[in-house]
Amino acid sequence: MGDRDRTDDHVARWTPIVSDLDPDIEGAVTRMVFFVKHIRQVREEFLAACGLQRHEFDTLHALAGRYGTAAPSQLAADLAMPPNSITGRLDALERRGFVRRSPSDTDRRRVVVELTPAGRSAWREAMDGLGVEEHRLLGALDPAERRALSDLLRRVMLRAEQPEHPEAPKG
Repeated sequence: MGDRDRTDDHVARWTPIVSDLDPDIEGAVTRMVFFVKHIRQVREEFLAACGLQRHEFDTLHALAGRYGTAAPSQLAADLAMPPNSITGRLDALERRGFVRRSPSDTDRRRVVVELTPAGRSAWREAMDGLGVEEHRLLGALDPAERRALSDLLRRVMLRAEQPEHPEAPKG
């Protein structure tokens, strides 16, 4: 084995204490937790440096993912929020000039939210900056290893997304 990380020390500390500890499961889960914590911290710091709050970026990202145009209800669904709570976010983004709302061409009772050039620019700057750290970290792997990691994590997530079976151990 090559270099040791802090998870190796964590697993070594707990292995003699928990007799049935699977060091590979403990190591993988602990590393995923640390990885997510690291990415989340870098994201918060970078978004703050860009002058964006996380919820602003998330909303711009959801809108960009719909080619820059969506109904508020679609954005709420994408963000897993109640539809009436998206209004405040859109108000703030509109005041900043990042989105504009206009009546729908097909139903004037409905509103369409559009990403403005300033909003697209703010979103893109944040995306590019966030991607730098992701590429730096996953650059430790060659392309085939990155694909294998993605495939393995997909298998784990498919299991996580399935309802729990009665015979599965709890806790």
